[in-house]
Amino acid sequence: MPTKSVKFVSSVVSNSLKPNPDWASLPLFDRTGWKRVRFGDVVENCAETCDPAEAGMERFVAMEHLEPGSLHVRSWGNVADGTTFTRRCQPGQVLFGKRRAYQRKVAVAEFEAVVSGDIYVLAPKDTQRLLPELLPFLCLSERFFQHAVGTSAGSLSPRTNWSSLVSFEFDLPPLDQQRRIAEILWAVDEMICAQETLEKDSKSARKTFFDTTITEGRNAAVRNDNKSWPHWREVTLAEAVDFLDGQRKPIKEADRAKRRGDYPYYGASGIIDTIDDFIFDEPLVLLGEDGANIVDRSSPLAFRVSGKIWVNNHAHVLRVKPPNSLVYVEYYLESLDYKPFVTGTAQPKLNKGVCEGIRIPLPDEKFQTEIHLRLLAFEKALEAQTDNARQTRELLSALLSQLTRIPS
Repeated sequence: MPTKSVKFVSSVVSNSLKPNPDWASLPLFDRTGWKRVRFGDVVENCAETCDPAEAGMERFVAMEHLEPGSLHVRSWGNVADGTTFTRRCQPGQVLFGKRRAYQRKVAVAEFEAVVSGDIYVLAPKDTQRLLPELLPFLCLSERFFQHAVGTSAGSLSPRTNWSSLVSFEFDLPPLDQQRRIAEILWAVDEMICAQETLEKDSKSARKTFFDTTITEGRNAAVRNDNKSWPHWREVTLAEAVDFLDGQRKPIKEADRAKRRGDYPYYGASGIIDTIDDFIFDEPLVLLGEDGANIVDRSSPLAFRVSGKIWVNNHAHVLRVKPPNSLVYVEYYLESLDYKPFVTGTAQPKLNKGVCEGIRIPLPDEKFQTEIHLRLLAFEKALEAQTDNARQTRELLSALLSQLTRIPS
């Protein structure tokens, strides 16, 4: 029977997928009967326009609402808040981001809306020749993106033209095979969505556990309740860790050139650059000082490292003082809202003096260890979930590669 994702897609297009008992005997990628076509032969660029307010539309979709690599529109804007968009999309049509196509933004419209001029609205010309359920996967394939990126024009904000997309060639299976292939591809997509939801829920559970522990521990400290909760005290970060910023060992230019690539390299919030390299070889917490990244949380601000690593002078290097837990300290720092600690305007940063004064609650060694082990258990589960999701995405990519490959 069709999966949930396929059922959804079927409900918004005219040509619904229906179970076919002969599918079981169909070799999935037996290319007998496949016909070479150009994208423009079977797909149209829908150019219907409207005034969204007059048409009674409530939502608009911009480029920022499309998630790279996802076929689902999970966010949108409200027409009532104002928009200049007029291109109309209908449920079941495919939205393809033509600006910066390397971002891989393609999705199936799940509601009526107006979309940005940087989004193509695509649909099959003839649903008896190309199934609407298969079209989004053609657009999601690596070959199609390579073609779109390779034919883009412009430097700062390259765009791919429709006149270039129409020339993309691929082999189109007979309709029965299209149905079977689409059925499988939507089933894989549903699995990816379920894995993403599980990963999101696990991260939320981890955050809830940690935040609740910190809150209850602090409250116990205020009540002086050492029976229900182990001893908690609040100290400055400078009391909990040693800042190694002043103990960096510079690397000679000859050694840098010789050894570059031998070890991981870290800068502000994990960003790699080549300014003033230093080397460390122990378990540490790195704390970024780049104010721009801190404010928009575009990357982790605190993260653990171990072994021999390069670190530039745009990250604070913290050695956690025994018996404190490195994992506990890292999680606490990453849970903070850093905005109150950012200084400067032209080049905002988290400077060492401000960092040293950050207040951190510390339970006793035994309870820190318990928290540490619980957090590592969450991490282990998340690593397994992430690995499963990666393998499923790789499966989808391999299937799409088979679908769109041109036999030699």
